[in-house]
Amino acid sequence: MGHWAIAMAGLLALATAMGIGRFAFTPLLPMMLSDGVVDLPSASWLASANYFGYLVGALLCTFQPWIWKRLGFLPPLVATVWLRGGLVATALLTLGMALQLPVAWPLLRFAAGVASALVFVYTSGWCLAQLSRLGAPALGGVMYAGPGAGIAISGLLASGMVALQWTAAAGWLIFGVLAALLTSIVWSTFSERDSRAGAVAGGPSANPAVREEAPAGRPQMLLLASAYGLAGFGYIITATFLPVIARQAMPGSGWIDFFWPLFGVGVVCGALLATRIPVAGDRRYLLAGAYVIQALGIGASLLSPTLAGFALGSMLLGLPFTAITFFAMQEVRRLRPAAAASYMGLLTALYGIGQIAGPPLVAWLLQRSRTLVEGFTLSLEIAAGALLAGALMYLWMARAYPVLLRQNLR
Repeated sequence: MGHWAIAMAGLLALATAMGIGRFAFTPLLPMMLSDGVVDLPSASWLASANYFGYLVGALLCTFQPWIWKRLGFLPPLVATVWLRGGLVATALLTLGMALQLPVAWPLLRFAAGVASALVFVYTSGWCLAQLSRLGAPALGGVMYAGPGAGIAISGLLASGMVALQWTAAAGWLIFGVLAALLTSIVWSTFSERDSRAGAVAGGPSANPAVREEAPAGRPQMLLLASAYGLAGFGYIITATFLPVIARQAMPGSGWIDFFWPLFGVGVVCGALLATRIPVAGDRRYLLAGAYVIQALGIGASLLSPTLAGFALGSMLLGLPFTAITFFAMQEVRRLRPAAAASYMGLLTALYGIGQIAGPPLVAWLLQRSRTLVEGFTLSLEIAAGALLAGALMYLWMARAYPVLLRQNLR
């Protein structure tokens, strides 16, 4: 199987699980509010249910060897078995949101979060391992364009639905069908036959350069995971409530529904640009810079709540979004190549904790603020501060744990 086929399959898988399974909620939220089926506080809890599911899924990936040992049996550990199951679940759960059963929505969003975490961790591990084996690790950036592509497509579709005055239920139905279609396209690529070279996602790389560094200690891995978790908290407030925030600042504007697709375009561009960055340097400096760019994106929306400010903010927030993931997951493979899947799960879990904390914080601040604008402003300021704190952590790690070997991940 060619490296481009693997990269594109990874792109479509992440577009399905992340761009649709997780983030379709953002462009559909204004439609749900307009339909009167949710209000802002309940929407915050629906978002948190999804993020909590994402955390649970990540923890399952992190601790699965221990879990299966305790249960006394060994399930299939082939990465693509879990990956395919997560994609099928994503399609079915998205379709389920079209049902007028609000009491079931928190459970559906929770389960969708679990599925998206499984797909993310196993797609990342399997594709990065396969691309490394084929000598094309930089194409991992193409794979991480998937969430942005899904975000852009779902956002544009939602904009069209708003113009046609469709209901949110129709939107969920369309996105569910789209998820099923994308799953069918990549189904044969993620086959057990093609997985034997790296059956357990994120296993040791065939690249001897990766093995030359001694495995990092737990304190260093926990610091890396904690800094990565701050990215989850830092971006989630803007990413979840961007269309709502824009409507508060620019009521009646016809451009509001394009800010979320613009964020997705930024994600795609940033992921593709990440493939052009040399991989021989210290990625922690790249991660610190990416966090600063996202903080500047939030600052642009705060300082200039206008068309230009929101457009610039959307692009700056999106550009480093999956590039951060790409660099962080490569860093995991450098530091712990023999246990990459578990540590990818750990980073994803900490990221999930950050996401869980964001929406309830917004709901709490909105209840205690005199206006919605005041509550959103304070929320964005806290988010930007978290990103800057994460950037400082990476800079400190680069000094405390210098890269001893400038290897090339080939």
